[in-house]
Amino acid sequence: MRPVVRLTASATSALPRWLLLAICIVYAFFGLFGRDPWKNEDAAGFGVMWTMANGSAHDWMLPNLVGKYLTEDGPLGYWLGALSIRALSPWVDASNASRVVTGLLFCAACAFVWYAAYLLGRRPEVQPFKYAFGGEPEPRDYGRTLADGALLILLACFGLAERGHETTPQLAQFLCVAMLFYGLVRMIDSPVQGALLWGCGLGLFALASNPVLVAALLIGTLAMALIVREARSRWLLLAGLPVALVLAVSWPLIALATFPDDAVWYLNQWLHTSRDAFAGPPGWSADVARYALKNLPLFTWPAWPLAIWAWFSWAGLRRAPHVAVPLSVIGPLLVLVVLQSHQSNRLYMLLLPALAVLATFALPTLKRGAINAIDWFALLSFTGLGSFVWIVYMAGLTGFPHPIARNLARLAPGYVPQFKILSFVCAVAVTVCWFALVRWRLARHPKVLWRSVVLSSAGTTLMWVLLMTLWLPVVNYSRTYKDVAEQIASHLPEDYSCISPVRLGNAQIATFAYFGDMHFSFNDDCDVILRQDTQDFGEPSAMPDFMWKLVWEGRRVADRDERFRLYVRIDRPKPPVKRRPWRSKRE
Repeated sequence: MRPVVRLTASATSALPRWLLLAICIVYAFFGLFGRDPWKNEDAAGFGVMWTMANGSAHDWMLPNLVGKYLTEDGPLGYWLGALSIRALSPWVDASNASRVVTGLLFCAACAFVWYAAYLLGRRPEVQPFKYAFGGEPEPRDYGRTLADGALLILLACFGLAERGHETTPQLAQFLCVAMLFYGLVRMIDSPVQGALLWGCGLGLFALASNPVLVAALLIGTLAMALIVREARSRWLLLAGLPVALVLAVSWPLIALATFPDDAVWYLNQWLHTSRDAFAGPPGWSADVARYALKNLPLFTWPAWPLAIWAWFSWAGLRRAPHVAVPLSVIGPLLVLVVLQSHQSNRLYMLLLPALAVLATFALPTLKRGAINAIDWFALLSFTGLGSFVWIVYMAGLTGFPHPIARNLARLAPGYVPQFKILSFVCAVAVTVCWFALVRWRLARHPKVLWRSVVLSSAGTTLMWVLLMTLWLPVVNYSRTYKDVAEQIASHLPEDYSCISPVRLGNAQIATFAYFGDMHFSFNDDCDVILRQDTQDFGEPSAMPDFMWKLVWEGRRVADRDERFRLYVRIDRPKPPVKRRPWRSKRE
């Protein structure tokens, strides 16, 4: 049984193209520039890109972080960042240049999501009820309105804000999943073109991710093509699958041809790491499932409740493309979320393209009470959070209110607040736009279909822009290793050969190598040790010929748990050789 959707043509007024494009660009590019690589995955991903951009063909074929191989993901995301660094290096520093690709990939993924929802929204089975005397929307206008809603839902998802602005391989994977999803939808109307797009998306996804993820999406989408009558096409196997196979094997074959010994080891590690990542929690622990139940709903809000409502409201058409195609992508990824060996939100972002498209088909069936509840929740929560961001910012500058200023100083000791006129103007502008939008929504009571999600997406954009303007200096201060890297570099001997890292994370190695121009080695016997200690592990073991001298000890001011120690090898002085006194033969 399909729901009876009653809409008039006025309810399908689309957002102006310039406004939708402006929202995407503002959301995508704020927070990309004017900051350092941040701790954990953002800095680690940048480190691999920087290593490639300044390295040889070996570094491009076998991604590594200044000599340390990283085998969790394929090289595509790193390639794009490294190419951006190479192209913009005369004018833009490497850190900012690598994030240009991040913004472009994000915008391209948004375009695929919009067009996928547009094509599904034009299909006859989802069209509103036709009135006896006309007045219902045209399929083209209805599709555009649903596409606008899907994009707004995508931008409203909480977890996308930070993940969508990091220099990690997940952005390339995000784009590939969106392309694959769009190809499946396009295949219904244009089988050859859609199959080729699906094949390109799957093949590029293989270059950007790992074999288990590729296999899961391949099985899910092929099963959907068998179940959904509209999606059955021989071109999926005749055109799409060969393209995917050629793209997927291109990198391993080239790597094996150019660096056979190293490539065999690397590809084996890539396969084993992929298998181990989804082998299930160790000892059948419930920690991974508990982590997903706690974080996945927040990461995908508000897409997931709308997607569930769409599933129930379109109960009679669950094999129709607008429900089955998104589920063919969501289902396999949710299975892998449960099968992860460790707690991580790396896969959550890959759910969002299909989840946003499925969620947009809940909009025509929402009751007035649900729409008002969503609106008021967004209005109150984002207005309150935005006010809090402004209050903390003013407390840092003026010292009032005193308790907030005191807590800020405790959280970021040593931080000196800064006033930047451009950031302040941008923050004021986005705040004014927010209140203007709220006034329009409350005063006009518009009947357009996307009215229930416009405040959620605008509120998420408001919060991200405020954080990346007013709070960017303090966030950057709290999450960068730049100052520590410069301190360590100033205590290094001028003639040292290499540094052995001990208990250093990938983000720390990347940042120290970039900002401190440090030369790390993971195999050689080095004359310098850089160690991270969460507790006192004692001095490094001395040898008969040399000993270790502590030349520097410190930490990031904003982090009390980390402590770094720098040791330099000192040769032991050799004892003087005892010689027997000379005696003449006569004696």
